[in-house]
Amino acid sequence: MAKTGRPPSIHPRRYEALRKLVQAHPQATLPELAQAWAEWTGCDAPSTVTLAKTLRLAGLQRQRPPQRTPARAVRQRYGYTERHRAGPAHGALTDAEWALASDLFEQPAGARGRPAVHDRRAMVEACCYILRTGASWRSLPAGIYPPWPSVQKAFVLWARDGRFDQLQQRLRQQWRVRIERAAQPSEAVIDSQSTRGSAQGGALDFDAGKKVKGRKRHLVVDTLGLLLAVVITSAAVPDRAAAAQAVRQTCARTSHSITTLWADSAYAGQCAQDIEQRTQVRVNIVRASTRARWDDAQHSLWPEQVPVTMPARRWVVERTHAWLERHRRLVMHHERKPIYASAWVWLAQARMLLRRLA
Repeated sequence: MAKTGRPPSIHPRRYEALRKLVQAHPQATLPELAQAWAEWTGCDAPSTVTLAKTLRLAGLQRQRPPQRTPARAVRQRYGYTERHRAGPAHGALTDAEWALASDLFEQPAGARGRPAVHDRRAMVEACCYILRTGASWRSLPAGIYPPWPSVQKAFVLWARDGRFDQLQQRLRQQWRVRIERAAQPSEAVIDSQSTRGSAQGGALDFDAGKKVKGRKRHLVVDTLGLLLAVVITSAAVPDRAAAAQAVRQTCARTSHSITTLWADSAYAGQCAQDIEQRTQVRVNIVRASTRARWDDAQHSLWPEQVPVTMPARRWVVERTHAWLERHRRLVMHHERKPIYASAWVWLAQARMLLRRLA
């Protein structure tokens, strides 16, 4: 008697094509596999229930890759040494470093108005001192730097004008050209970090995932770890909610040269699709190496001797977070307004690029 009933959405003759699709997307979720199957075959996307049943019939199942225990690292002593104490004072700029940034802060020749009372170089060095040591404005050493009210007022004006942002963009392009890269990058990486907030006030909230009450710093960097965009929000704002603003800021600063964006699983799904539709930037989701992947129980698609490797571009932004946390002012948010918090971030990396270029 002939077998009756509804024909399967994916015929058994197409199981081999399904295996090739899974091999191309080993860590994809069921909705992502269904969308990829529809794009590959030109048919309607099957439901996740139907696709899961078909994968089981084809002998494909999700397995976590074996994790290798790293060798015990040699203990290394950290801390300040005589080499650190022999260096220049915190915030001091050399003549070569000041020559790269002076035109953005010096008063132009022939400008109208009252001449500057305090040396602009000393005021920029005072801002670098506050950034590096994390001290308050009132704790600025008297006699070494200008009076703290003048320095604070200058910082506020420079932050509103975007001077630190302009300095970092200029130095980033110069550094990329020096190491024989294009002035504007074509790939970027996005990530966020939640940090505590002080009692100064401002938009503070609780991040339930990281168990941190404060603000969240959304960064977009190039493949070298250099900043392209900074967005400051409360810690309760999810990553996908601020992603669109960060990507728009990146496209505006790079003249729309970005074609690929690397992100973690927090930006997957509808967020990645919206970014691709609005900005024409391809979003590559890189999942953790411990995430389960699709495998064939009868014929393994992934030999055990081949280690699981993840694209290095995804972790570049984590290194940028570590660079920024070397500055004690960025360990905790002290500013009430996000514009000043982002100005400290731009100044931190501009200070790092000044050392490299000079």
